[in-house]
Amino acid sequence: MLEQIARRHTSAQVMAQRARIILRCAEGGSDGEVAEELGVWPQAVGRWRNRYIDGGLEALSAKDRPGQPRKISDEKGEEVIRTTLAEPPPDGRAHWSTRVMAKKAGLNQTAVSRIWRAFGLKPHLVDEWKPSTDPFFIEKVRDVTGLYLNPPEAALVLCVDEKPRIQALNRSAPVLPMMPAVPQRQTHDYIRAGTTPCSPPWMRPRAR
Repeated sequence: MLEQIARRHTSAQVMAQRARIILRCAEGGSDGEVAEELGVWPQAVGRWRNRYIDGGLEALSAKDRPGQPRKISDEKGEEVIRTTLAEPPPDGRAHWSTRVMAKKAGLNQTAVSRIWRAFGLKPHLVDEWKPSTDPFFIEKVRDVTGLYLNPPEAALVLCVDEKPRIQALNRSAPVLPMMPAVPQRQTHDYIRAGTTPCSPPWMRPRAR
């Protein structure tokens, strides 16, 4: 059963865990402290720390064989990670792609993809979140879900929303940048920049 559970981990999650081990060790954490914090065995912390010391970034890959020559330097890997996290992509692109990053870093797309997988970077993913500040949020949720769970008899329930003509310009909260193993996050709603009220068909003016 333990082996089956271990196989369910994707390579990105595993490599991200190894990267966190190295980063915590670099901050001065002992094997025991890092193991307790990340939920791994102290032996695993020591093993991956030593592999990184001996082989650098490439040594964190489980597919690498001992003694295999390194193809990507630590400096180049750091450059790709720093650029991905801190610099916007060129030409107004929404996010970095392996092709664009490979051209900028002087690597091939496979190398860029391996670096991103190693540190859990997924520039194409964006998570949405929205904490409600409405003090009556729970009561409103109960009212709405109550209509679905126990709909009233002989009643008409309508839902009306505004229809904007101008695309929204700003999110309702700052976008949280991407980090290793964590995609970019943004709220699901935004501040509308110019809207028109919805005029239901039953409210059309009538001539007399």
